[in-house]
Amino acid sequence: MRIAGSEEENKTVIDVARLMLLAARTAPKGRGIDDLESMILTGKEKDAVTKEMYKISKDPDDHWARDAKNVEACEALVLIGLKGPKALGTQCGACGYANCGEMLKVGRKEGQFFAGPTCIIKALDMGIAIGSAVKTAQIHNVDNRIFFRAGVAAYRLKLMPDSTIVIGIPLSVTGKSIFFDR
Repeated sequence: MRIAGSEEENKTVIDVARLMLLAARTAPKGRGIDDLESMILTGKEKDAVTKEMYKISKDPDDHWARDAKNVEACEALVLIGLKGPKALGTQCGACGYANCGEMLKVGRKEGQFFAGPTCIIKALDMGIAIGSAVKTAQIHNVDNRIFFRAGVAAYRLKLMPDSTIVIGIPLSVTGKSIFFDR
């Protein structure tokens, strides 16, 4: 039997993306409360995110278009979202409100790219989960980069309607990472 390397590499990207979702899910979270969502996009669904990024772009040479080209060229896009607004109950005030109750009274308010307010502990949980996911990709030698702009496009497309913040992680397997020296 002969199996072409490129064929197996592309299949393996999806396996690694699945492991990334697992890493994000099992990452430590404040008080063990998990308010994350995650998904993998390929094909038409990934292409819709790319199109939205180009739509947001104001100039073919801006960062939106640059990142859209990367998402377009990648094999898969992992999305990690934070369901909100929710609070951990620490009463720390880092969200900008006097306490968690005040923050929750405000409810979901749309901002320029995402919705708020956001509990700082929940945001840290999301960051730790993203770090665990990209570490998993790196361990398996899958090129990746954390893309705020891909998350914005996914958010606008309402791919994770319960999330108030979404971050994208495109995955690529090539001889040289497409995400650097752009």
